[in-house]
Amino acid sequence: MEKVIGLVMAAGTDDRMKSKKSKLAQELYGKAVIKRVVDSIKKAGVEEIAVIVGENKSEIEEILKDEVTYLEQKQCLGTGHAIMQAVSYLEGKEGKVVIANGNIPLITPQTIQTLIEKSQKEEEAVTILTGIISEPIGYGRIIRTNNVITQIVEEKELTQAQAKLLEVNAGLYCFSIDKLLEIIGKLEKSSMGLYYLTDVIQMLSTKGEKIGGVLVEDNTEILSLNTKLQLEMLTRFLRIRINTMHMNNGVTIEDMNTTYIYEDVEIGIDTVIHPNTTIKSGVVIGEDCNIGPNAYIREGCVLEDKAKVGSFVEIKKTKVGKGSKVPHLSYMGDCEIGEKCNIGCGTITCNYDGKNKHKTKIGDNCFVGSNVNLVAPVTLGDHVLVAAGSTIVQDVPSESLAIARQRQTNKEDWNKGK
Repeated sequence: MEKVIGLVMAAGTDDRMKSKKSKLAQELYGKAVIKRVVDSIKKAGVEEIAVIVGENKSEIEEILKDEVTYLEQKQCLGTGHAIMQAVSYLEGKEGKVVIANGNIPLITPQTIQTLIEKSQKEEEAVTILTGIISEPIGYGRIIRTNNVITQIVEEKELTQAQAKLLEVNAGLYCFSIDKLLEIIGKLEKSSMGLYYLTDVIQMLSTKGEKIGGVLVEDNTEILSLNTKLQLEMLTRFLRIRINTMHMNNGVTIEDMNTTYIYEDVEIGIDTVIHPNTTIKSGVVIGEDCNIGPNAYIREGCVLEDKAKVGSFVEIKKTKVGKGSKVPHLSYMGDCEIGEKCNIGCGTITCNYDGKNKHKTKIGDNCFVGSNVNLVAPVTLGDHVLVAAGSTIVQDVPSESLAIARQRQTNKEDWNKGK
């Protein structure tokens, strides 16, 4: 199997986003757009990735850190010019190179892998990801002769007849490195004064090189990001994709339009998720659990089978044991809750002292009354009952009743005549 490396074009500037951050730094479900593209390429099996940056270099480096190599494009003279900056990086390397636009955050590892595998199997000089779009505004068009791709024409260069074509360039390519290096230096400026990577396709075709295509199955994968409106649309498509996957795996989602489940979440069958719920990445939820409505389950949480996280509950880095319930209006942070516990309404773990986070441990079969403050670090043993309204600052032994509130005093006639 040939080695495959990745190149991501991320140097372009664009003011359509109307933001202090570039379009590649915008967050989609908590992850920057450029990070999503890089992660998808990695998950497709590409271990070595270089990102071509420009004026946004420091911004991109802050996001990707040292997980990629950085190549600099000091002048933004088009996609072809961007790849010219990678020539010295590619020289001496063999195999294939996947080249991707940095602003297609919904592209999946499976699609990238399909592109690579076809390019390798068919021994194509370049394999291009394409899509059929009914209103292809903003996309370059695929030109075919006898059903073979011979050219890609950028939108600004389209003739009236070409503008009617519906097959578009998705912005993802798999080149044979040697074929790319042979021809990239021969690119000429277009009428717009830019070097287009897409012009390489016609040059390879003229030389008789083998050019292939893969038609994307889901057009949402190739939607590009340039504006805040498009960011909302991409978020919507990602939400539908993720929620559909969980429902197909046996999870009940009452309203997928108001349920936000981030990637890398595990949910067992017959768990029910009510509306207006957010579940962050890395959360693990067992079977037959009950979530929401208006629940916020943050990073580092584990819910064992038949657990309940109710309405207006926020949990973070918390384990909820089998059959335990946090029914409503509570905050559980940095907490371990044993099995078959009931956490009363308005209970919070006071886990932050202004400098450090501390842990609360609750044993099995505990009942915590309403409006209780658990000041961490603190541990409740098994079969503990905490009286409503208590502020617990010391450990509570198993099978104990904990009461920590001031004795009630009634001042008779205090408000008389006022």
